[in-house]
Amino acid sequence: MVFRSYMGLALEEARAAGERGEVPVGAVLIAPGGRVLARAGNRTRELSDPTAHAEMLAIREACAATGSDRLPGCDLYVTLEPCPMCAAAIGFARIGRLYYGAADAKSGGVGQGPRVFAHSQSHHVPDIYDGIDAEVSAALLRDFFTARR
Repeated sequence: MVFRSYMGLALEEARAAGERGEVPVGAVLIAPGGRVLARAGNRTRELSDPTAHAEMLAIREACAATGSDRLPGCDLYVTLEPCPMCAAAIGFARIGRLYYGAADAKSGGVGQGPRVFAHSQSHHVPDIYDGIDAEVSAALLRDFFTARR
């Protein structure tokens, strides 16, 4: 059940992103042994950067912390299924395990849409675990978009 506590940290990041007016998605990168390497929430609007997804920010921070462009054996927890851009970055970073909450039928790149890791061109395929606290993650997104419509 340790994975639920790490997903809880990702959910905290998602809530904080939503409070900043960002789409509420959060990510946490865990080193082998359980140390938190990085935590991030979406910051695309704040940074005027379409690549500032929670996953990308967490990967950048973890790589800076380790001094490496590779994160083998690390676990990434994300509240929403990564998009194709983030899935490709996960593969390039050689992240060992990906845990995500809600599926993303519109923009997902792992279990939905292009399924980046299913392609033979994928550099690395992490172990993938989906549906972790999916209801909570989906509710955050639903409430965020309902409030804006």
